[in-house]
Amino acid sequence: MLVPLTRDALEEIIPPIATGNQYSFYWGKWRDLLQRLFVSFVALVVTWLLGKLAGSGGETIKLIFDIIAGLYWLWGPVLWASVRNGKYRRYPYCGFWQGQVLDVFITEELVGEEQTVNKWGELVVIENRERQINIEVGDEEGFTAITKAPINRLYRVIKPGQIAEMLVLSKTPDLSRIDKITDVYFPQHNLWIGEYPYLRRDIFRQLSEELGGYSSDSSAKRGKPPIIRRRRR
Repeated sequence: MLVPLTRDALEEIIPPIATGNQYSFYWGKWRDLLQRLFVSFVALVVTWLLGKLAGSGGETIKLIFDIIAGLYWLWGPVLWASVRNGKYRRYPYCGFWQGQVLDVFITEELVGEEQTVNKWGELVVIENRERQINIEVGDEEGFTAITKAPINRLYRVIKPGQIAEMLVLSKTPDLSRIDKITDVYFPQHNLWIGEYPYLRRDIFRQLSEELGGYSSDSSAKRGKPPIIRRRRR
């Protein structure tokens, strides 16, 4: 099932400013925080040097830049999440998509590389790999997509045949060509899976109840199999 949504709906579901989940995603781990602290330190040094070159004038402006630079470690995740949201918000058309899980499998993905020197002075490249869950979803019209995420034991409940929902984005008004997909929602488990939490989850859950017609208090508990409705355009 594919239900076109208005432009206003897209701008509401994918916010211009980072949500809490998106901020947490870009906050990252201790290594990411240390990198932002280093950037803040360098930026403070640069603004201090520029202030010395500029002389005694513009103290207020210098103070503002000092605050912005010094707090980059704190507001950086907001910036990068908002930039990522903006790339999706530029698509003119979107739709609510409902299908089902076709397959679930595990892969090892390259997530980064580090260069080091061994005891013989040789350059060694160390690959950082991470096991990820891959979930293939599709509908009766033949559309398929794969979403990935780091392995989490909560994802064990995802099985082929279960309902999957997401937002799809397109450059064509009839959504005949899907250019981007968002994180995937599994209403029977109230569970989200994806590389990045693009959506306002509270709003998407409302859409799921209104358009998807699935209630975890009804069909899931009665054990009914998921139903894929015919796509509407």
